[in-house]
Amino acid sequence: MSTKDIPVHKLEVSSAIGVELQYFDRDSSSDDKMDAMGAHRDDHYLFFLVEHGQASIQVEFKERQCRKGSLYYVSPSQVHHRISNKKARGWILAVDPSLIPLSYRDIFDKLSFHQDPYLLTPVQLAQWSSILQVLNVKYQDDPDDPFYIPVVHALVQSFLAMTTQCFNTGLGISLKLSRPVEISQQFKRLVIENIRTVKSPSVYADRLNVSESYLNEVVKKVTGFPVSFWIQQEIVLEAKRLLYHGQMDIKEIAALLGYEDASYFSRLFKKVTGMPAIAFRDKYRK
Repeated sequence: MSTKDIPVHKLEVSSAIGVELQYFDRDSSSDDKMDAMGAHRDDHYLFFLVEHGQASIQVEFKERQCRKGSLYYVSPSQVHHRISNKKARGWILAVDPSLIPLSYRDIFDKLSFHQDPYLLTPVQLAQWSSILQVLNVKYQDDPDDPFYIPVVHALVQSFLAMTTQCFNTGLGISLKLSRPVEISQQFKRLVIENIRTVKSPSVYADRLNVSESYLNEVVKKVTGFPVSFWIQQEIVLEAKRLLYHGQMDIKEIAALLGYEDASYFSRLFKKVTGMPAIAFRDKYRK
């Protein structure tokens, strides 16, 4: 069954500092690597900057077009794959979530399923290119230098702050998180990370050191929906990913998601989406 699952690219395998930076172009080995990976998910954030040309990427069933000056990101767990690269050149920056301030992650995560590439002005493009070029120089330095990690991380933080500012344009999301917002944010991340094995609201409440009733109150106040809604949404989203990108049958997907009763899982999927699971696969994989 595991051979049919969606592969996960782990940053820890390739980087001990929580950062990986690559320049890509049509003839580079990094470009070949992207093609070879196919549809997959990451345990980290990916940021793309297209300096020249045009490329397209599919993220969670939707194709995004990135042209010169496009700044884009993919959040952890989002399934994605590159569709085309029309002589595109630019940068790919992978960053461990632990290096990204919670207030920044709040903005990225709120936009993660609807985000479109942010088109930089020519002046901005030059600024982003410059900071990534400096980061690349420092990234290639001697890792045993005592200042290696602090310098690399400082440059990454500058890139993240600039990028967050862009995507927050027009949203006005505050960087100061209230306690309810922080709890709600932590809950939703726990759900994303554990949805295959944990579906009980009480378990999530325990992990956050709050009561189940308080967690439900906070999440509903912040998001407009109760805890159970977000758990169901994540179950169905994960099922959609497996239906679209994988080869498992419905019974295998139900088992992978922790449901011994495939019929119950099928009813849940139809209740949330309005269509049977097999109909979803047939519709979106034509």
